[in-house]
Amino acid sequence: MKIPIYHDPGFEAPLGEHIMPIRKFALVAAELAKLDGFDLRRPDSVSEEDFLRVHTRDYLRAVQTGQPLALAESQKFPWSPELYASVALTSGGLVAASLAALNEIGVAGALASGFHHACPTHGEGFCTFNGLVVSLEKLRAAGTIRTAAVLDMDLHYGNGTAILAESRDWLFALSIYGNDYWENVPYRDVDIVRHPAGPNHNSVPLPNGADGPQMLEILEASLPRLLDRGRPDILLYQAGADPLRDDPYSPLDLGHDDLFARDRRVFAFAREHGIPIAWVLAGGYTKDTSQVVRVHVNTALAAREIFG
Repeated sequence: MKIPIYHDPGFEAPLGEHIMPIRKFALVAAELAKLDGFDLRRPDSVSEEDFLRVHTRDYLRAVQTGQPLALAESQKFPWSPELYASVALTSGGLVAASLAALNEIGVAGALASGFHHACPTHGEGFCTFNGLVVSLEKLRAAGTIRTAAVLDMDLHYGNGTAILAESRDWLFALSIYGNDYWENVPYRDVDIVRHPAGPNHNSVPLPNGADGPQMLEILEASLPRLLDRGRPDILLYQAGADPLRDDPYSPLDLGHDDLFARDRRVFAFAREHGIPIAWVLAGGYTKDTSQVVRVHVNTALAAREIFG
């Protein structure tokens, strides 16, 4: 069977000139459409009810209406009337990918971000609503899953997911990162600022200058933590492009081959332990967007190699 991949042109809100290359979603979809082994599909949107399991009504209304503007733009995106529709679709893409992973061949992808910095009452760091937890809560409400884990390998610490995990004892979040992130501020030097772990969220900083072998060694040592409370019903994987050494935010020494090896190991771990896995795109800010697209296409190729 082909690997299900979810994309919709509506994923792209009109941001104008912005450091977040949101057009990458369509560029990755176009590249995957040329390759064998992938089944590109369009998802449905999630509902207000789905967002309200995770976020406050005041924040939801701000994103829908643009008022108050400071709250509507707390994620550092310029507000537009199209913003809410786009994030309802991106979260829907992850719901669809999760269901496909659970019900089909054990793996699927959504060509959108998981928006891991989004907090219950506001957005942060180009993240409007936390699609990772929104999706998992929707699956739990339907009785589809009982437990879940998130593996976050964006360059930046997944602070919003960690905050949301604290009140959800069924959810375990593992973030392996090269920049910390807190209160809408990134911290490049993890030797100075790094996040503490909590009961159901773990923090694993990659040291400055970490290369491929060092990153893989840390990943290998950290993956068993996903099983500490038993095998989760599903694993969501935030596959960041911004750890790439060419990224303006990255202090790491990681090339394309290193990130492909990272993705391959994550998918192999999920398959070895019989955990359905759905992945999303994350990060990536190089001026040459083709570099970001290449990382994301390679994630899909790693999934195809392991599950194909």
